[in-house]
Amino acid sequence: MSPTPVDRIVITGATGFIGRALAARLPGFTPLSLAGERWRDVLVATDLRGATVIHLGARVHDPHGREEAFRADNAVKTQALAQAAAAAGARRFVLASSVKVFGEESPPGRAFDERDPPRPEDAYARSKLEAERAVLAAGIGHAIVRIPLVWGPGVRGNFRALLSLAASGVPLPFAAIDNRRSLVHVEDAADALALAATHPEAVGHAWSAAPADPVSTPGLVAAIRAAMAMPPRLFAIPVGLLEAAARLAGRGEQVLRLTRSLEADGLPLRQVLGWRPTRSLEGDLAATVDAWRQERP
Repeated sequence: MSPTPVDRIVITGATGFIGRALAARLPGFTPLSLAGERWRDVLVATDLRGATVIHLGARVHDPHGREEAFRADNAVKTQALAQAAAAAGARRFVLASSVKVFGEESPPGRAFDERDPPRPEDAYARSKLEAERAVLAAGIGHAIVRIPLVWGPGVRGNFRALLSLAASGVPLPFAAIDNRRSLVHVEDAADALALAATHPEAVGHAWSAAPADPVSTPGLVAAIRAAMAMPPRLFAIPVGLLEAAARLAGRGEQVLRLTRSLEADGLPLRQVLGWRPTRSLEGDLAATVDAWRQERP
């Protein structure tokens, strides 16, 4: 079955990194902002009748990792929006979630899939899992898209930090890391969300927007440095020693994100909904690097 036309689309987070790419695919959408103290009043005033609601708005970073901040912005607001959409007779509710609801490390030798029980390990992931459960409890036709680490021009967060680290030119002790991490380009993530909003078979499922080609940390750093016209400059130390040194330096959590595997199974999204991620590190990373350079002070 193919995607079907949708009359009305309401998008939260339309000015964000993924939201801008999604908005370009869905002209005529209605933006909805749930930021600010009066967000409940804004929600009450928004007409959701017959609409497809795509909920991208979320707190992704908090300098203090406060549980209550993530829960307020990600779980409580999702619950209110899903309940309002259900009460208004909205057509479908699409939630942008995270593969981190599965945990921070995928099982040895395989990717996370929908049969794996959720085991979120940080405040952000716990809030996204609570948001997923709120959507299910609202009793509305829904689709959940679990997104891995996103890259592309204008990227922020952890991938941007990795760009800065690679640009430093410092030799990095990552050569012995043998892991697999799912990454998705922002345009491919937007395609996945658009399919979740329009495809008849998307309803009632959680989909992982993970391309078929996970990357290792040394492979990613080498690709970034190649896009920067730099040599890889990687050397090997035992991974256990690297992790122990990072813990002593108070950076254990950050380094574990580089040494562990976090791979999700995107095959159902590709097979059932026909998702075709087309961007690759080899072909598209240079544009990300160029945009990052232009944005630097």
